[in-house]
Amino acid sequence: MSRPKIAIPVPHSYKPDYAQRSLPQYVHAVEAAGGDAVVIPLDQPSEAIAKQATACQGVLLPGSSADVDPQKYGAERNALTNPGDKLRDAADELLLQDAHNMQKPILAICYGMQSLNVWRTGSLVQDIPSELKTKVNHSAGREVAKAHTVLVDPVSNLAGILAKSTCEQIAVTPELKGIGLEVNSSHHQAVERAGDGLRVVARCPDDNVIEAVEGTHPGHFVVGVQWHPERGIDDDAPSQALLNAFVKAAAKSSR
Repeated sequence: MSRPKIAIPVPHSYKPDYAQRSLPQYVHAVEAAGGDAVVIPLDQPSEAIAKQATACQGVLLPGSSADVDPQKYGAERNALTNPGDKLRDAADELLLQDAHNMQKPILAICYGMQSLNVWRTGSLVQDIPSELKTKVNHSAGREVAKAHTVLVDPVSNLAGILAKSTCEQIAVTPELKGIGLEVNSSHHQAVERAGDGLRVVARCPDDNVIEAVEGTHPGHFVVGVQWHPERGIDDDAPSQALLNAFVKAAAKSSR
């Protein structure tokens, strides 16, 4: 089986330090999972991005320190919302449109999940601490390997992927069951309302913050997660399981 090409847009267009620090992790994760990373520069014409997208078999949307412009989902800007990134938004939209049209696998991580959700006409919580008043530290950062628990819907595709790793079935209460795992966490925004063709498949059980979504179209691999599996590709079984499943789906789509 040939190694599928995975499109990864540069995480940020006007913060080169952030992009240079974070991009190599995504590239390494894709390559460790058996794919070939194709980095998509943001400062190029849309025609060039579209051509690169066509040549790829999957799309990974990475995190970013930007926030999606609230105007895109009809909300007034919270004072704590970060500036947007128009070049990153444009690249994401082109990659998502190509992946949607051609049924290519999509893995959306952190900001990437938020971008996917808004593209699908969903909405966002603009600042978790100020709007939800939760005590869970969702912006713990990369230094905290296990920030909080996530509970995954046991009948979801994501649960099927994670069940093949070291995750275990847990019950937070008799009524609240699923696959539980400890995740890292580096976000201050989250999905508020899932977009068209997406369904919520994981939440933080301590505050109900949405932690993962997946596509509802049969046979099309679409998964968005708020945590960062790329950081655990070398030593974390759930992270490896998710990235391996994504790259495997991309390999199948190229046949």
